[in-house]
Amino acid sequence: MSSSTKSDSCACHADEKRAAGDPAYRRALWGVVLLNLGFGVIEIVGGFFARSQALKADALDFLGDGSITFIGLLALGWAERTRARVALTQGCFLAALGIGVISMAIWRAFNAIAPEADLMGGLGAAGLAVNVTAALALLRFRKQGDANARAIWLFSRNDALANIAVIIAAVLVAWFKTAWPDLIVAGVITVLFLHSAWQIIRESLGDLRDPQVAADHK
Repeated sequence: MSSSTKSDSCACHADEKRAAGDPAYRRALWGVVLLNLGFGVIEIVGGFFARSQALKADALDFLGDGSITFIGLLALGWAERTRARVALTQGCFLAALGIGVISMAIWRAFNAIAPEADLMGGLGAAGLAVNVTAALALLRFRKQGDANARAIWLFSRNDALANIAVIIAAVLVAWFKTAWPDLIVAGVITVLFLHSAWQIIRESLGDLRDPQVAADHK
């Protein structure tokens, strides 16, 4: 499958041709990368301190979004086969992270300890602000009719919904003094994350099997 097809089928891919030729678009994407990777690290550390699996799962979402766009920007001009190999490695790594988080959530279900609701809710609110900022950074490109910019914008919007779910879970944890709202939200976010990782792996393998990609040795 071509890179343009892959971009259309996965909302987390940017428009490579536009990123190569439009400095403003490229700067906006770099801003989204820094926001996602930076907050992803903060949130996963906070998830350990708060004992929140939902925060850890949401952090994976930030790290996944940021790393995918980061690799896409670095890969401008790379050979198609090289990009496919890097994407395959990235997809496998993200899948391993997701399996680790959901495994920990299952273990915590048998040893349920209510997380720190205040820290959990605070980081959830901060994550919501980060995703809104990322969406606003791409808003004007969405209006210009670029399908991939619209897709990334929608992806940030959907991530904001996950942040809202984390905030709601924090409220329920504080109210009921139980870990179950945290674990349920963590499970839902991680399953969606694993689906995205699998999509990256599947599309990368499809690219590597493509005769046109296989013949690209630049």
